[in-house]
Amino acid sequence: STYSGGMKRRLEIARGLLHSPRVLFLDEPTVGLDPQTRAHIWNYIEELRRRESITIFLTTHYMDEAEHCDRIAIIDHGRIVAIDTPEVLKSSVGRDRIELRTEDDTAAMAELRDRLRLEPTMAEGAVRIYVPNGDRFIPTLFADLSVPILSVSLAQPTLDDVFMSYTGRTIRDSEASNAERLASNPFIRQRMGARR
Repeated sequence: STYSGGMKRRLEIARGLLHSPRVLFLDEPTVGLDPQTRAHIWNYIEELRRRESITIFLTTHYMDEAEHCDRIAIIDHGRIVAIDTPEVLKSSVGRDRIELRTEDDTAAMAELRDRLRLEPTMAEGAVRIYVPNGDRFIPTLFADLSVPILSVSLAQPTLDDVFMSYTGRTIRDSEASNAERLASNPFIRQRMGARR
């Protein structure tokens, strides 16, 4: 076949729509595709969902793709360990991380401890604190710290953080663990050897 990987994926999705289903199952629809083609496939999937009013179930190892979903189920060893909206899942795993660079980090840390009752740490040359609703907390920093702030960065929990929190490992670790488990299975080793 002379079709690109992206075109093949689009054709597979279109084939699944031939009978006007109310529900469509997609198993890793963008695996192995370049970023531009992945974006095109996602635009196509979202357009289908809007235009056809269908429910789409999909599996993916790409957490940025899972962000497109209305609800996410995190599966660990064949069991659903968490299920909710992306926003609720992210808020369930922790607080936002704020990193500050100030004119006097030692004084800033003391003020954060004494005035704001936080537990600051130094990491990668910045003062780091964890707070709920970091975007709303940043103005408090500027109002309450007497030490001049040079820069502030905010990092909110990601779906990778969610996966790690609920499974105890990263997606990459999970994939490696599955590969090791398969490779150690004598039946699978025998079957794979038979194909060679």
